[in-house]
Amino acid sequence: MMKELIARVAVDNTVYHFDKIFDYIICDELIEKAQVGSRVLIPFGRGNKKRQGIIMEIKPIDTEDVSKLKEISSVLDTSPVLSLEMLELVRFMKNHCFCTYYDAVRAMLPAGINYKITTEYSVKKPLESELFDLDEEKRRIVNFMLKKVKPVKKELLLETFGFKDSTLLDLMCNEGLLQKNDSTYRRTGDKSVKMVRINDEANISVKLTDKQNVVFELLQTVGSVSVKEICYYTGVTVSVVDSLVKKGLASYYDDEVFRIPKSSTSNKRDITLTDEQNVAFSKLLDDYKCDKGVVSLLYGITGSGKTSVFMKLIEQVVEDDKGVIVMVPEIALTSQLISIFKSNFGDKVAVFHSGLSLGERLDEYKRVKNGMAKIAIGTRSAVFAPFENLGLIIMDEEQEHTYKSEGKPRFHARELAKFRTTYNKSLLVLASATPSVETYYNAKSGKYNIVTLKKRYGNATLPDVLVADMNEELSVGNTSQFSSLLLENIEYNLDNKKQTILLLNRRGHNTFVSCSNCRETVVCPNCSISMTYHSANNRLMCHYCGHSVKYDGVCPTCNGHSLRFSGFGTQRAEAELAEIFPQARILRMDTDTTMSKSSHEKKLSQFANGDYDILVGTQMVAKGLDFPNVTLVGVLSTDQMLYSDDYRSFENAFSMITQVVGRSGRGEEKGRAVIQTFTPEIPIISLGASQDYDAFYEDEIKIRKAMLYPPFAQLCLIGFVSENNVKVASASSQFVSILVDKLNSEYSELPIRILGPSPASVPKINNKYRYKIILKCRNDSKFRKMLSEILTEFSKLKDYSDVTVYADMHPVEL
Repeated sequence: MMKELIARVAVDNTVYHFDKIFDYIICDELIEKAQVGSRVLIPFGRGNKKRQGIIMEIKPIDTEDVSKLKEISSVLDTSPVLSLEMLELVRFMKNHCFCTYYDAVRAMLPAGINYKITTEYSVKKPLESELFDLDEEKRRIVNFMLKKVKPVKKELLLETFGFKDSTLLDLMCNEGLLQKNDSTYRRTGDKSVKMVRINDEANISVKLTDKQNVVFELLQTVGSVSVKEICYYTGVTVSVVDSLVKKGLASYYDDEVFRIPKSSTSNKRDITLTDEQNVAFSKLLDDYKCDKGVVSLLYGITGSGKTSVFMKLIEQVVEDDKGVIVMVPEIALTSQLISIFKSNFGDKVAVFHSGLSLGERLDEYKRVKNGMAKIAIGTRSAVFAPFENLGLIIMDEEQEHTYKSEGKPRFHARELAKFRTTYNKSLLVLASATPSVETYYNAKSGKYNIVTLKKRYGNATLPDVLVADMNEELSVGNTSQFSSLLLENIEYNLDNKKQTILLLNRRGHNTFVSCSNCRETVVCPNCSISMTYHSANNRLMCHYCGHSVKYDGVCPTCNGHSLRFSGFGTQRAEAELAEIFPQARILRMDTDTTMSKSSHEKKLSQFANGDYDILVGTQMVAKGLDFPNVTLVGVLSTDQMLYSDDYRSFENAFSMITQVVGRSGRGEEKGRAVIQTFTPEIPIISLGASQDYDAFYEDEIKIRKAMLYPPFAQLCLIGFVSENNVKVASASSQFVSILVDKLNSEYSELPIRILGPSPASVPKINNKYRYKIILKCRNDSKFRKMLSEILTEFSKLKDYSDVTVYADMHPVEL
């Protein structure tokens, strides 16, 4: 008999206050299969319902009392899916992100590799004599199942027979007619897009509802279309399309997509560094070779050639047979970067971002884990690339808020990158022309190393920046969103076959609609936010919950016909530019135009190839893009970036202005930039125009210190969500009471300032009310221990069982 071992397992689908490592016995049959980092199926809870977990540790039985321990049911993986490093990262995320162990595990694994547990039923006694004695409903169930070769999933039985739950099925199990088992199956990637088309023999005389008729007419017009596009252009839900299929008018089919991500490649380029770039490269190479975890800030103005320095450094790391992670803040930025990297490194490059299908994500994950790929490029999820020997992590545009996850687990990619750097004794390079105030403070104080690039690469120079005072435009009768100065420069570019980029960080046609009769704004019925008008589908849409209604000109409050449009979005900018410059070829890039697969890459490639003259877009066009023929950029609405209720508003505005201005004049010809504003006297505008980050930093750091904001304190947001507004307000007050009690007793030495409770910046989203507490704190182990205790204690209060509470360090939205 083999020596019995205990597996310490992190279990899926637990709640935070009940989350811990559970012990299970490894039976003799599974001793060889059970490995640390492998997923297992285990019985859990009083009902021994099957759940999946992951083995965090294996140890010998060190106690005689093992009678209460359960055995592992099965091992799901033939080899570990997480290394020892990644399991340590799971523990780190549990402690620092206030999530469950398995929340962290799930974030690390590609969706295509995840297992789903389902209950399956099969017939146990299919004797005709016994069937004869059954009532009609039971007989129907047994006959249905006898026709199936394999056991039938519970979900299919419930849907087929219209049951609300499995009570009757379980009763038949108790009677010995059926038997049930828990089964696992893997979500191996999506290989297709779900499409719908009209059936050739459709009976058009079938009675349809209004919504069904709208969808049917659309299908008659276009022939076939994806389900996602139908929902967007008509505002219906998938159930409406399902109804047409059930009535025989339409049918679903799968449109094939490829599992391997395709990307354009450019010619391989030899990397020639300038003297300044060579100095930067040498310093970073020394940091890489020092055999300890190092964080370095590569601080270079826009167009200084930071990517060339990266490439040279990556060449060295790959030659050493070590892994490289390159992160960018937006999917839009990956296409250009992938093209450059694949031209130099070929199939050693893997791609990690949410724009890939499940199958593609799974394949790229496997290529990295198996050592076939040495470079992982992507958004924040790339930080989990499963390299066994990680040598370098690069975070480009490290200041961007998109590196922070706003859903659980609420991690910041920078903090996880620092952990992996320390674990692997490798190098983390934080790169930006406008680093976050916290990063630059750490660099100046010696916590991080710093390397600077002060000159643009080659013959390129910084663009000339012009400020258009929109007050003067109004005074001469120009009420449009385009100043005469900007229009003149656009016309000059069109005449000289040069390209233009225009930034407007608002999508849609009009940002809100109000009634001049009752003075009310049209708001989403599910959220406390105004609806945005989209001209492409003639609908009012909520950008939070997705609710949409067809625009009919009727005020939902007073039923009057006095609605008027206000605000200015990318759709309207595109339409007005087309009227002013009918000869111009205009490309719009925002969330609405980049929903389909590879749309970012296709549109940017078209612009790079000269197929368009003007690119209008949201923040996805403001940073990291390199188009030599772009000699003009325009910032259409600077003021909306400046005047938000976020303490980082000036930092964000400065960064956005600097970055978008930096897109101009990156080729041989000097560029120009036009910044439109109603407040030209604000120093941030002139500082951004001159790209004087150091002067901005000196002013900003004084305000941060006086107001005790990062880097002089860390921020933690405690969020509360419930369908009951009174309950969620009460819960937040109760949480403060518990917190104050803790601070007055065993944690009296902790320096904390409490702001709130108060309604969240958007108090209601999707019919759920939201409150918040903001803590200015020192994020050390004692603070995290206290907060974990409070979250656990609060979650056990029965009075607030219907209130969700969470903690969010480094929150994006305050």
